Amino acid sequence: MALSASTTLPHSVDRVAAVFVNEDFLRHTSELVGGSLESFTIDGDPAGAFSTTTVRTLPTTRLPDIARKFVGETLKVTQTEQWEAPAADGSRASNIALKISGAPLDVTAVQRLVADGGNTRIELEGNVSSSVPFLGGKIADAAEPMVGKALNIQSQQAQAWLESH
Repeated sequence: MALSASTTLPHSVDRVAAVFVNEDFLRHTSELVGGSLESFTIDGDPAGAFSTTTVRTLPTTRLPDIARKFVGETLKVTQTEQWEAPAADGSRASNIALKISGAPLDVTAVQRLVADGGNTRIELEGNVSSSVPFLGGKIADAAEPMVGKALNIQSQQAQAWLESH
């Protein structure tokens, strides 16, 4: 199942990227959806190529009942991001992978922060898949809107965060 989203923020790529790897911001977005930030690490210098690992515990209250029976009341989600060094114009890209403990889902995405004058266009393209025989497509179809919404919360909340910090 394909993920695709785009939004523009009236801030520079540097500022948007800094928010996306700010532990306080990640804690805020986790708590906003009723979850918690378990851990966050950065490997490398964010001025160049680097990677992050974010571990969150998230509620399953928005999942269909049948899915909650399999995964329980919470999910542990590990999000890894491999950030490329900035391009000449400041644009950046990160390869995102989500692993959901106890759920047969694989999520991969590429997020691009594209310099557009003084603005940043955030483009997200990805895929949700499941390895479960016969039911994998249905599981991915059910999860895709929720995964897409979760990834988009970051972009939406970044605007408010940048205006208030």
